[in-house]
Parts: sequence; structure tokens; C-alpha cells
Amino acid sequence: MNRLVLASNNPGKLREFAALLAPLGIEVLPQSHFNVPEAAEPYATFVENALAKARHCAQRTGLPALADDSGICVNALTGAPGVLSARFAGEPRSDERNNALLVEKLQGQADRGAHYVCVLVLVRHALDPQPIIAEGEWHGEVIDSPRGANGFGYDPYFLLPDLGQTAAELDHALKNTLSHRGAACRHLLERLQPPAPAL
Repeated sequence: MNRLVLASNNPGKLREFAALLAPLGIEVLPQSHFNVPEAAEPYATFVENALAKARHCAQRTGLPALADDSGICVNALTGAPGVLSARFAGEPRSDERNNALLVEKLQGQADRGAHYVCVLVLVRHALDPQPIIAEGEWHGEVIDSPRGANGFGYDPYFLLPDLGQTAAELDHALKNTLSHRGAACRHLLERLQPPAPAL
């Protein structure tokens, strides 16, 4: 597999996946390159949405497809916004409005703990009966004022207490090492490596 289609039009995700998969010699193309429309994401779990997106993309391109479903789960909101993270404040999607709503809902809450989740699903073809599934988490807490300009989504409000920085204050290389997407991608890469020969 030397090329695959990313079932997303998000330029931030495309940049991160391209960097993570480049060492394996895998070229990552966005679904917009093939005029693939966005898939519906009607499910309540990250894995179901990611699988639906991957199959949708593979069916329309005839190529292996990689999809992720990711979001932020906030302790005080019983896991919300979860799979609705990208459209937490409704349509049209807006990072600014999503973050404002999150900060508003956390006013007066003592527990500001949250974690990012990323579930990756890779299908070799649209009817692949054994998709490769990998997951990663990244734990931190939500702050009231944004810091940093390197991230997207909730990154400027996602503080990493051990580092004293938000996800948006990290450089891309460090973020890829620490992030939920980086962890999920490492698990995916482990699954893609050929098995070691038997001794």
C-alpha cells in the first residue's frame, strides 16, 4: 500500500497524517482530490462513524481509505461533546463558537478534566471484512482563555498540566509525539508492519 485516501477535508488532519505516514512511504491524498462528498456521521460512537467514513471513501475511489473520528470528551459534561465535537455549537461548523460554548458550559465546574479521543479505521477496500482499528487518547484540562496559534479545534483551550502549555502552543513535531492522533497512528503503524519472520 503506497497511497491511501483520507476520508476528511480537514487541512490540519491531512497535514498531520501525511507527516505520520510519510516514513512508511505512504502518500496520503484528501478525499476532495477525488470529489468524494463527506459521509454522514449518524452514530453515537467514534468507531462506528470512522468505519462509515472509511467505507464511503473506499467505495467511491477504489483505493484503501483511512478515516478518523475524533473529539474531546469532558468529564463534567459526562463525555460531551464527544462525537459531536466538530459541530458542538451547531452548523455551520465553527471552532470559535464551539470553544465559546464549551467554556460557557464549564463555568462553575470544579472538574476541568478532559481528554481527546482519536479512533482510526483503515479499510483496504470498501467491503473489507477486517478493518484495521486503532485508538489513542490525550489527557488534559480545559481552560477559559485561548493560548497558542499552532493547533486547531479545541487545541488553544486544551491545557497539558505537566507541560504548562496548551496543545496549540506545541510545535507540530512534539504534538504528533504526544497527541491522541499520534498515539492512534503509532498503533496503526504497528498493525501495518509486516510480521517478523519466525525463527
